[in-house]
Amino acid sequence: MIRFQPVKSILCALTVFAIYACSSGGGSTTPEPEPVDQGKDRKAILVNWADNIIIPSYAAFKVKLDAMVEKSKAFAAKPSAAELTGFRQAWVEAYTEWQKVELFDVGPASKRSIRNYFNIYPSSISGIEANIADPSQSMETTSSFDRQGFPALDYLLNGVGTGDAAIITYYTDPSKGAGRLAYIKRITDHMQQLIDGVNADWNGAYREEFTTKTGTDIGSPMGELVNGYVLHYERYIRSGKFGIPSGAMLNGVVAADKVEAYYKKNISRSLALAAHQTAVDFFNGKSVKTAAEGPSFKTYLDALGAKDGATGKTLTEIVNAQFTANKTKIEALSPDLHQQILDNNQAMKDVYNELQKAVRMLKVDMTSAMSITITYTDNDGD
Repeated sequence: MIRFQPVKSILCALTVFAIYACSSGGGSTTPEPEPVDQGKDRKAILVNWADNIIIPSYAAFKVKLDAMVEKSKAFAAKPSAAELTGFRQAWVEAYTEWQKVELFDVGPASKRSIRNYFNIYPSSISGIEANIADPSQSMETTSSFDRQGFPALDYLLNGVGTGDAAIITYYTDPSKGAGRLAYIKRITDHMQQLIDGVNADWNGAYREEFTTKTGTDIGSPMGELVNGYVLHYERYIRSGKFGIPSGAMLNGVVAADKVEAYYKKNISRSLALAAHQTAVDFFNGKSVKTAAEGPSFKTYLDALGAKDGATGKTLTEIVNAQFTANKTKIEALSPDLHQQILDNNQAMKDVYNELQKAVRMLKVDMTSAMSITITYTDNDGD
């Protein structure tokens, strides 16, 4: 036993040396990775947006749009009270679903300008009638924006006559009825073509491009969506649905005829609520498929530690509280915003002012915390 002791000692010494060599490094070891704050993982945010919100929202909208197109064909084949009712209801459902995708005006939608083709209101009645009279008029020009989309269908379904009987007579006129029905087909075909292209892009190469470019610089998916989100809330919800019709955006000049769905009237509030709720859900990363909240503006801002210095409340807590206040104000309005303006326009202005509080939080506080530049301009002092 004693004669093996030196070998044992040498082995021990070698072991100690090896341990020392490994621990002292010499530049060849791999350091332990720094812990990653999952809330700041912008790729996770982009993936959640694409897979759980944007793509399924467009899919749901396509279902409603396709159903509307089928009802339009049934009405064209047999212009009757029953078919008009079916077409009109499908239009309401598709228009409501549109409010849930209009926000995503980036990439494929922006490239095709679908917001301009789908929802520029008020419609140009003279332009619509001119296009009916001359079927060769292009649907692809900027001057055609207010002659098509959901607002044009609003006029064609609800505004061409007083009562359903008069509307049906408009389409069964022996000399002009066929041309009028043909124009409805032109509108719906164009809408279907545009949304099919958007869906194809999102389900193809664009999804990969969107989720892999994780920067926040101008032109990045994150930068574009932040800008698009704030712009949508400011210009198309606050101003378009409330500020312009009430006159709050027009130096007090009331323009009640500029409400959304002017001819149908009694869905204007529900359209506004759908658009507002979509903005709220997107801020919080709420999945369209499961209703669970995921990576989002909310998680990102919380991870960045964005807080109000005076109260110590998180920015997301303050924003969500304002969203709730805004929703409450909108819900208190009449279902017919045109009538609301005539009866009590101050309530519309109050909604506009309440929404403006959220605009400041999103446009100034949120973008500042994220170090994202606002690249669009509005002339209202924000």
